[in-house]
Amino acid sequence: MRGVGERFNDYVRLDTGANAAVTTAPSSAGQTRLLEMLAGELRGMGITPDFRPDLLIAHVSATPGFEHAPAAGFIAHVDTSPELPGHGVKPVVHRNYDGRDLRFADDASLVLRAADHPALAAKRGHDIVTASGRTLLGADDKAGVAILMTLAEQLMTTSAVHGPVSIAFTTDEEIGRGADGFDLEAFDAVAAYTLDGGEIGELESENFNADVATVTFTGFNTHPGYAKGKMANALRALGHFLARLPTDLSPERTSDREGFVHPHAIEGGVERASVDVNLRDFDLDAMRGHARLIDDLAREAAAKVPGVVVSVEHVEQYRNMRDALARHPHVVEFAEAAIREAGLTVLRKPIRGGTDGAKLSAMGLPTPNLFSGQHNIHSRLEWVSIQDMDKAVEVCIHLCRIWSTGQPSGSRV
Repeated sequence: MRGVGERFNDYVRLDTGANAAVTTAPSSAGQTRLLEMLAGELRGMGITPDFRPDLLIAHVSATPGFEHAPAAGFIAHVDTSPELPGHGVKPVVHRNYDGRDLRFADDASLVLRAADHPALAAKRGHDIVTASGRTLLGADDKAGVAILMTLAEQLMTTSAVHGPVSIAFTTDEEIGRGADGFDLEAFDAVAAYTLDGGEIGELESENFNADVATVTFTGFNTHPGYAKGKMANALRALGHFLARLPTDLSPERTSDREGFVHPHAIEGGVERASVDVNLRDFDLDAMRGHARLIDDLAREAAAKVPGVVVSVEHVEQYRNMRDALARHPHVVEFAEAAIREAGLTVLRKPIRGGTDGAKLSAMGLPTPNLFSGQHNIHSRLEWVSIQDMDKAVEVCIHLCRIWSTGQPSGSRV
């Protein structure tokens, strides 16, 4: 039986970076290659997967006597963030971590300081995995992938009691498309859990509401030497707009349950200039207020540059899973019980972002998020503990048993 750490180190070596500029699914060939690898491993376990280029679904048959239990599902995504390179990842295992700062073989200037990262300082004695300093590690979410593949093998080879179990690996989660085209009928579960969280014990059942606003200024370009009274510079209007965005609503100024307005990409020139602005808030009415603010500031900015006109396009990205999960409280309660049965403290906090579970919950599949041990995601300082990944497998085993009986250990019928 392969360990979760061995699997993880194999998976991160394959470049599966998502690419938002590509409209086909998946957005990169590496994602399909990893799905093919996983499908081959599942077949070797005696599981016949449903393989598609952008989605892999597998079913583990129930322990005899538990065939009629409701099917529980588990989901992880194979893609990694496009924000940093995912090619040439060299995982480095720091065995029996002793609490000292971790340095990176390929970049001597990069240091993972225990004093700056309390979660790392708490992992003395663990086996910590980092990249070599020039790439992402890919723990988001190949930690989840390794956990679920290890879960599948343990369900097939041990005496762990479980009902029907559905497992899925999605693509392009990092660019907001992970649940697009997800086949709920083929997945065939009544509830699911994404393995895409951070610190050991975390359970997340609410997330940001998320929209993106694209603000486009259109002007008129002509030769700058003869532009008086003719040129209408879209870039100047864009500059006015950016300058008016409230700094107290920026990501770098907000935390906990505070929302934000985040301009994150611009393009254009004198004749046309646009900016994409992410709108985030746990409260839907508050996020709609952010959208009205963007509309008002865009009109005001255009009015400052004669001849420039503006348009704003709002696109819904995902919604808070909280309301959907409130209709199925046992889904979260079962997860809390499984974490406790593994000897852990349940850590509840909202996700300052989103997961596949947000869209899936809105589609009718209640899907909270469980920890996978990933830290410093989307960064060259990314790391994960092999022991934490092992603990996540244990939590999933407990969850499978709880779903098979409908009762946590020690519960009264």
